[in-house]
Amino acid sequence: MTDRPTAGRFEGREHRLPVRVYYEDTDFTGLVYHANYVRYFERGRSDCLRLMGIGHAELLDHDQPMAFVVSKMALTFLKPARIDDELVVRTWYDAAKGPRLLITQEVARGDDALCRAEVEVVCIHMDGRPRRPTKALIEKVSPWLAAKTPADAKD
Repeated sequence: MTDRPTAGRFEGREHRLPVRVYYEDTDFTGLVYHANYVRYFERGRSDCLRLMGIGHAELLDHDQPMAFVVSKMALTFLKPARIDDELVVRTWYDAAKGPRLLITQEVARGDDALCRAEVEVVCIHMDGRPRRPTKALIEKVSPWLAAKTPADAKD
């Protein structure tokens, strides 16, 4: 046994990160506050990248540092999560298009989907300008992408 936090696991190209709902995650009704789903999705994307071999600190520690920012996020709330629920954040990195990564995510309780997200993140220079991810980064992400575009095949 280890005291190290888990980054979840992969099942095929799906990343799965278990989370538990704590009191701090809920509103006065005992349901997960809507903004906390965004936090769960952030953890899922970050830990998915971590298991792919890409750490946020590593991205900043280059001669040309880079980062990811969310440029679009569409949420669909299906069912509520409640205090003490055991949830799974499911993440699929779908495609890399220029500086963008397209990602689908879902928070589930057992077989029930509770919230879905369609997410677009953009790779940026530290001054905020978009940039293409490095070839090494794309090579680490590629095995988990559902689709590759002809333009990306040239990089």
